[in-house]
Amino acid sequence: MASTHFGFQTVEEDDKARRVRGVFDSVAPKYDLMNDLMSMGLHRAWKAYTVLVADVREGAQVLDIAGGTGDLAMAFAKKAGATGRVVHTDINEAMLRTGRDRLLDAGIVLPTVVCDAEKLPFATASFDVVSVAFGLRNMTHKDVALAEMNRVLKPGGKLLVLEFSKVAKPLEKAYDWYSFKVLPRLGKLVAGDDSSYRYLAESIRVHPGQQELKALMKTAGFGHVDYHNLTGGMVALHVGIKC
Repeated sequence: MASTHFGFQTVEEDDKARRVRGVFDSVAPKYDLMNDLMSMGLHRAWKAYTVLVADVREGAQVLDIAGGTGDLAMAFAKKAGATGRVVHTDINEAMLRTGRDRLLDAGIVLPTVVCDAEKLPFATASFDVVSVAFGLRNMTHKDVALAEMNRVLKPGGKLLVLEFSKVAKPLEKAYDWYSFKVLPRLGKLVAGDDSSYRYLAESIRVHPGQQELKALMKTAGFGHVDYHNLTGGMVALHVGIKC
Protein backbone atom coordinates (compact mmCIF):
# COMPACT_ATOMS: atom_id res chain seq x y z
CA MET A 1 0.00 0.00 0.00
CA ALA A 2 1.21 3.55 -0.80
CA SER A 3 2.47 5.77 2.02
CA THR A 4 2.09 9.48 2.68
CA HIS A 5 2.89 12.16 5.27
CA PHE A 6 1.07 12.60 8.56
CA GLY A 7 3.05 15.52 9.89
CA PHE A 8 6.64 14.28 10.09
CA GLN A 9 5.53 10.63 10.22
CA THR A 10 5.18 8.35 7.23
CA VAL A 11 1.92 6.39 7.32
CA GLU A 12 -0.21 4.31 4.98
CA GLU A 13 -2.58 6.40 2.88
CA ASP A 14 -5.70 4.79 4.34
CA ASP A 15 -4.45 5.49 7.86
CA LYS A 16 -3.89 9.20 7.24
CA ALA A 17 -7.60 9.94 6.79
CA ARG A 18 -8.36 8.21 10.10
CA ARG A 19 -5.65 10.12 11.94
CA VAL A 20 -6.64 13.49 10.48
CA ARG A 21 -10.25 12.79 11.44
CA GLY A 22 -9.08 12.10 15.00
CA VAL A 23 -7.20 15.42 15.11
CA PHE A 24 -10.22 17.45 14.07
CA ASP A 25 -12.65 15.49 16.23
CA SER A 26 -10.42 16.53 19.12
CA VAL A 27 -9.94 20.21 18.23
CA ALA A 28 -13.47 21.02 16.97
CA PRO A 29 -14.90 22.30 20.31
CA LYS A 30 -12.06 24.81 20.81
CA TYR A 31 -11.18 25.40 17.16
CA ASP A 32 -12.28 29.05 16.89
CA LEU A 33 -10.78 30.03 20.23
CA MET A 34 -7.48 28.34 19.35
CA ASN A 35 -7.42 30.04 15.94
CA ASP A 36 -7.66 33.42 17.63
CA LEU A 37 -4.95 32.54 20.14
CA MET A 38 -2.57 30.82 17.67
CA SER A 39 -2.70 33.59 15.07
CA MET A 40 -3.25 36.47 17.51
CA GLY A 41 -6.42 37.19 15.56
CA LEU A 42 -4.67 37.41 12.20
CA HIS A 43 -6.73 34.54 10.73
CA ARG A 44 -9.66 36.97 10.61
CA ALA A 45 -7.70 39.37 8.40
CA TRP A 46 -6.48 36.52 6.16
CA LYS A 47 -10.05 35.31 5.66
CA ALA A 48 -11.35 38.85 5.10
CA TYR A 49 -8.76 39.28 2.36
CA THR A 50 -9.85 35.98 0.81
CA VAL A 51 -13.47 37.17 0.76
CA LEU A 52 -12.36 40.43 -0.87
CA VAL A 53 -10.40 38.61 -3.61
CA ALA A 54 -13.23 36.10 -4.15
CA ASP A 55 -15.48 39.00 -5.18
CA VAL A 56 -18.65 36.95 -4.71
CA ARG A 57 -21.63 38.69 -6.31
CA GLU A 58 -25.37 38.49 -5.75
CA GLY A 59 -26.68 35.18 -7.12
CA ALA A 60 -23.29 33.43 -7.14
CA GLN A 61 -22.93 29.67 -6.65
CA VAL A 62 -20.18 29.04 -4.07
CA LEU A 63 -18.64 25.85 -2.68
CA ASP A 64 -16.71 26.10 0.59
CA ILE A 65 -14.54 22.98 1.03
CA ALA A 66 -13.13 22.07 4.46
CA GLY A 67 -15.45 24.81 5.65
CA GLY A 68 -15.18 23.76 9.28
CA THR A 69 -16.72 26.27 11.67
CA GLY A 70 -18.11 28.36 8.83
CA ASP A 71 -16.16 31.65 8.75
CA LEU A 72 -15.91 31.82 4.96
CA ALA A 73 -19.32 30.26 4.32
CA MET A 74 -20.94 32.92 6.49
CA ALA A 75 -19.13 35.76 4.71
CA PHE A 76 -19.89 34.34 1.26
CA ALA A 77 -23.57 33.86 2.11
CA LYS A 78 -23.91 37.55 2.88
CA LYS A 79 -22.37 38.41 -0.50
CA ALA A 80 -24.31 35.84 -2.57
CA GLY A 81 -27.63 36.97 -1.12
CA ALA A 82 -31.01 35.30 -1.32
CA THR A 83 -30.62 34.44 -5.02
CA GLY A 84 -27.23 32.76 -4.56
CA ARG A 85 -26.19 29.50 -2.95
CA VAL A 86 -23.28 28.71 -0.65
CA VAL A 87 -22.64 25.02 0.06
CA HIS A 88 -20.77 24.41 3.32
CA THR A 89 -18.78 21.15 3.30
CA ASP A 90 -16.20 19.30 5.35
CA ILE A 91 -14.96 15.70 5.54
CA ASN A 92 -15.09 15.89 9.34
CA GLU A 93 -18.57 15.63 10.82
CA ALA A 94 -17.62 17.16 14.18
CA MET A 95 -16.19 20.28 12.52
CA LEU A 96 -19.15 20.56 10.16
CA ARG A 97 -21.64 20.20 13.00
CA THR A 98 -19.89 22.96 14.93
CA GLY A 99 -19.99 25.20 11.86
CA ARG A 100 -23.63 24.42 11.08
CA ASP A 101 -24.68 25.27 14.63
CA ARG A 102 -22.71 28.52 14.49
CA LEU A 103 -24.33 29.48 11.18
CA LEU A 104 -27.80 28.68 12.52
CA ASP A 105 -27.12 30.81 15.60
CA ALA A 106 -26.38 33.67 13.20
CA GLY A 107 -29.66 33.05 11.36
CA ILE A 108 -27.97 31.61 8.26
CA VAL A 109 -29.25 28.32 6.82
CA LEU A 110 -26.97 26.75 4.21
CA PRO A 111 -26.75 23.36 2.50
CA THR A 112 -24.31 21.40 4.68
CA VAL A 113 -22.61 18.31 3.27
CA VAL A 114 -20.11 15.84 4.71
CA CYS A 115 -17.91 14.99 1.74
CA ASP A 116 -14.39 14.15 0.62
CA ALA A 117 -12.72 16.84 -1.51
CA GLU A 118 -11.15 14.08 -3.60
CA LYS A 119 -14.65 12.83 -4.59
CA LEU A 120 -16.93 15.85 -4.70
CA PRO A 121 -20.62 14.89 -5.06
CA PHE A 122 -21.45 17.83 -7.31
CA ALA A 123 -22.10 18.21 -11.03
CA THR A 124 -19.37 19.39 -13.39
CA ALA A 125 -19.30 23.17 -13.97
CA SER A 126 -21.80 24.01 -11.22
CA PHE A 127 -19.99 26.67 -9.12
CA ASP A 128 -18.69 30.19 -9.76
CA VAL A 129 -16.33 30.13 -6.79
CA VAL A 130 -14.69 27.31 -4.82
CA SER A 131 -12.74 27.98 -1.62
CA VAL A 132 -10.63 25.88 0.72
CA ALA A 133 -9.07 27.52 3.79
CA PHE A 134 -6.49 25.68 5.88
CA GLY A 135 -7.70 22.31 4.62
CA LEU A 136 -5.68 21.39 1.55
CA ARG A 137 -2.60 20.38 3.52
CA ASN A 138 -4.59 17.67 5.32
CA MET A 139 -5.71 16.02 2.07
CA THR A 140 -3.94 12.82 1.06
CA HIS A 141 -4.01 13.34 -2.72
CA LYS A 142 -3.82 17.09 -3.21
CA ASP A 143 -3.56 16.72 -6.99
CA VAL A 144 -6.81 14.72 -7.10
CA ALA A 145 -8.60 17.23 -4.84
CA LEU A 146 -7.45 20.19 -6.96
CA ALA A 147 -8.59 18.44 -10.14
CA GLU A 148 -12.02 17.87 -8.54
CA MET A 149 -12.22 21.56 -7.58
CA ASN A 150 -11.43 22.44 -11.20
CA ARG A 151 -14.10 20.03 -12.45
CA VAL A 152 -16.96 21.52 -10.42
CA LEU A 153 -16.07 25.11 -11.38
CA LYS A 154 -17.75 26.80 -14.31
CA PRO A 155 -15.45 28.09 -17.10
CA GLY A 156 -14.01 31.35 -15.82
CA GLY A 157 -14.70 30.25 -12.24
CA LYS A 158 -12.30 30.99 -9.42
CA LEU A 159 -10.57 28.73 -6.88
CA LEU A 160 -9.18 30.28 -3.70
CA VAL A 161 -6.75 28.25 -1.60
CA LEU A 162 -5.86 29.94 1.71
CA GLU A 163 -3.15 27.92 3.41
CA PHE A 164 -0.09 28.13 5.62
CA SER A 165 3.01 28.31 3.44
CA LYS A 166 6.76 28.90 3.47
CA VAL A 167 7.60 31.84 5.69
CA ALA A 168 10.24 34.40 4.66
CA LYS A 169 13.82 33.38 5.60
CA PRO A 170 14.38 36.06 8.29
CA LEU A 171 11.32 34.78 10.16
CA GLU A 172 12.11 31.04 10.01
CA LYS A 173 13.82 30.58 13.40
CA ALA A 174 11.23 32.56 15.34
CA TYR A 175 8.41 30.79 13.51
CA ASP A 176 9.87 27.34 14.23
CA TRP A 177 10.29 28.20 17.91
CA TYR A 178 6.68 29.36 18.14
CA SER A 179 5.33 26.39 16.16
CA PHE A 180 7.10 23.62 18.06
CA LYS A 181 7.56 25.10 21.54
CA VAL A 182 4.65 27.46 22.13
CA LEU A 183 1.84 26.03 20.00
CA PRO A 184 1.68 22.51 21.52
CA ARG A 185 1.78 23.99 25.04
CA LEU A 186 -1.03 26.38 24.13
CA GLY A 187 -3.02 23.43 22.77
CA LYS A 188 -2.46 21.51 25.99
CA LEU A 189 -3.44 24.45 28.18
CA VAL A 190 -6.55 25.58 26.29
CA ALA A 191 -7.80 22.47 24.49
CA GLY A 192 -6.22 19.74 26.61
CA ASP A 193 -4.50 18.40 23.48
CA ASP A 194 -0.84 19.04 22.64
CA SER A 195 -0.36 16.22 20.09
CA SER A 196 -3.00 17.51 17.65
CA TYR A 197 -1.40 20.95 17.60
CA ARG A 198 2.05 19.40 17.17
CA TYR A 199 0.65 17.60 14.11
CA LEU A 200 -0.79 20.87 12.76
CA ALA A 201 2.65 22.51 13.02
CA GLU A 202 4.32 19.55 11.32
CA SER A 203 1.71 19.42 8.55
CA ILE A 204 2.57 23.00 7.60
CA ARG A 205 6.24 22.08 7.13
CA VAL A 206 5.53 19.23 4.70
CA HIS A 207 2.92 21.14 2.70
CA PRO A 208 4.01 22.41 -0.75
CA GLY A 209 5.44 25.92 -0.79
CA GLN A 210 4.10 28.79 -2.84
CA GLN A 211 5.67 27.88 -6.18
CA GLU A 212 5.06 24.15 -5.72
CA LEU A 213 1.36 24.69 -5.03
CA LYS A 214 1.09 27.04 -7.99
CA ALA A 215 2.53 24.29 -10.21
CA LEU A 216 0.11 21.72 -8.74
CA MET A 217 -2.84 23.98 -9.52
CA LYS A 218 -1.68 24.47 -13.11
CA THR A 219 -1.30 20.71 -13.53
CA ALA A 220 -4.85 20.32 -12.18
CA GLY A 221 -6.13 22.39 -15.11
CA PHE A 222 -6.16 26.00 -13.94
CA GLY A 223 -5.10 28.24 -16.82
CA HIS A 224 -4.04 31.18 -14.68
CA VAL A 225 -2.69 30.88 -11.12
CA ASP A 226 -1.28 33.60 -8.89
CA TYR A 227 -0.57 33.82 -5.17
CA HIS A 228 -0.47 36.53 -2.54
CA ASN A 229 1.88 36.17 0.43
CA LEU A 230 0.34 37.30 3.71
CA THR A 231 2.20 38.05 6.96
CA GLY A 232 5.64 37.39 5.54
CA GLY A 233 4.61 34.21 3.73
CA MET A 234 3.28 32.57 6.88
CA VAL A 235 0.10 32.21 4.86
CA ALA A 236 -0.47 32.42 1.10
CA LEU A 237 -3.65 32.88 -0.85
CA HIS A 238 -3.47 31.05 -4.18
CA VAL A 239 -6.02 32.04 -6.81
CA GLY A 240 -6.69 29.85 -9.83
CA ILE A 241 -8.95 30.64 -12.78
CA LYS A 242 -10.56 27.85 -14.80
CA CYS A 243 -10.17 28.72 -18.46
